[in-house]
Amino acid sequence: MAGDKDDKKPNPRAEKPALDPAKAPEESGFQPSPRALGAAVLLMLALGVIVGSATNQLARSATASTILLEASAPPAEEEAAAEPTSAEPAAEGGGEAASPEASASTLPLETPLVEEPLPSEPEPPAAPIEEELPTGLPEAKHVFVIMLGTGGYEETFGEGSPSPYLKEELPAQGEMLSNYYAVAPSELANQVALLSGQGPTPATASGCPAYADLLPGTENEEGQIEGDGCVYPPTTKTLLGQLSEAKLSWKAYREGSEGCVKPQGDAPVPSDPLLYFHSVADSPECAEADVALPQLTTDLQAPAEDFPPLAYLAPAAETPPEKFLELVVPEIKESLAYKDGGLIAITWSRAPQEGEKADPSSCCISPTFPNLPAPTAPEPAAGPVKPSGGGGRVGLLLISPFVEPGTTSETYFNHFSLLATIEELFSLEKIGYAAEPAITGFDESIFNAAG
Repeated sequence: MAGDKDDKKPNPRAEKPALDPAKAPEESGFQPSPRALGAAVLLMLALGVIVGSATNQLARSATASTILLEASAPPAEEEAAAEPTSAEPAAEGGGEAASPEASASTLPLETPLVEEPLPSEPEPPAAPIEEELPTGLPEAKHVFVIMLGTGGYEETFGEGSPSPYLKEELPAQGEMLSNYYAVAPSELANQVALLSGQGPTPATASGCPAYADLLPGTENEEGQIEGDGCVYPPTTKTLLGQLSEAKLSWKAYREGSEGCVKPQGDAPVPSDPLLYFHSVADSPECAEADVALPQLTTDLQAPAEDFPPLAYLAPAAETPPEKFLELVVPEIKESLAYKDGGLIAITWSRAPQEGEKADPSSCCISPTFPNLPAPTAPEPAAGPVKPSGGGGRVGLLLISPFVEPGTTSETYFNHFSLLATIEELFSLEKIGYAAEPAITGFDESIFNAAG
């Protein structure tokens, strides 16, 4: 019998028959002990804490976008056929431990899913904003360029000047740029340089012996037209053409002008620099904009908005410079155009190139003009001034509400600097040698009037 009893002992590893959940409470005579009841209570309290914590997390993430998956209740037949995965709950907690509520409470907390925002990738550092630096230029609306003939600084504005008007009266009205230089040996070449930024050709450097086209007329990388001759091709950029493209008007008031008429046959070469640019001389506006000097008196009586932004003035070769200036400067200063952002720039085409006062010096930059022979040997230079390669020291006088009367600037400039300044005043692209980095226009140190 003892052996039979041992054979009937249950094998814990043997597979148990399936229990019917509906009958399990009736067939079991097991009564839970106080310890089991206490454990069950603690288990239920712990489940309540976990559920409450999950609820708080959902409440805190109300601002985040969520995806809630609703778990549907299993059918009744599946509920009845469900088996406990272990005998321990049935043994310790009876039927209560296997109740549907307890099973549902032990599901993983993945049923309500909270979609956490993806971590954003760090943005690349923004490129630094390039701010345009102030240039110190005034709001000039009307620029009057008075281009005189041949005269060195000391003989006209300096101590050696015989004219009190040039030496004292005019400088007291404006600011003198005492280190201002011409860029070429002839008057024509300097006038061409001021209007276009072009360097001299052999023909323009010698005053244009024959009125002929510049050939071959090809443009190099620096914007210079290469070849020989006097008349630049239609593609050559000029200050006057820039103004026209920008819908800004211009006018040339020249003493003895015949109204933009090109010479015919054996006629002498013209003194009018406008006729050395096909783009200007062949344009329909040239006849209307290139006028005789008396027209200036009429135009200055018009309202300021009707006067052109740029006026180019030049005396006849036989007129003394001080006489010409005594005529036009007071008239300009009394006009509405001058009072509405006016700027008068008075300078000379070149310094004397012959005689004991000859001055071929240059400043600022000494470009190797492509159309002229290269110098045989480099010449020593002290500071920004070179002993040759230019048109000498001529000076520039600025009269304007934007400058302090009776002042002097010793900064070095040349005709390309004046061209660059005019282009900056009217927001135009710099052309020719005016676009060279070494060439600087006038800034707040020149436009020095208070306020």
